[in-house]
Amino acid sequence: MAGPWARARLPDGQELDVIVTGRERLPDGSWWYECEAILPDRRVEPDGLTRPVGAPTPIVLPADRVTPIPGEDYSSLPTEGAVEHRQWRVERLREYGDGPWRRVHRRDCWQAGASAEPVTAEAAGELLRSGAARGCDICRPERALVN
Repeated sequence: MAGPWARARLPDGQELDVIVTGRERLPDGSWWYECEAILPDRRVEPDGLTRPVGAPTPIVLPADRVTPIPGEDYSSLPTEGAVEHRQWRVERLREYGDGPWRRVHRRDCWQAGASAEPVTAEAAGELLRSGAARGCDICRPERALVN
């Protein structure tokens, strides 16, 4: 078992302590926590006797159902998905004709290439305002970033 403990609220309202093993931000922006709940199980010993044990059981919960426990260190948790506060991506374009050579996309835009880098809203807005990048024709980031 590795990872910090947290308090989880299950869909039926029950609460239990779980071990947090990871967290992930999905394309819709929601955060989900991967946890292990220690649930009752049984083990049959080599001598044939059966005894009760606790078995780690993987569960996944939305972030609003997981409460940190004071004193636990969550800094080393594996985190997948979008970088916090980086809801925009900048893609480097092929260098043909007149620039700009970069294009700004929303984080979840299907037009963004695999090499598009996450950036903050401030950085993306500055690229668009300065003319160093153009906005994607599909997700139209300039509507939200340029005032």
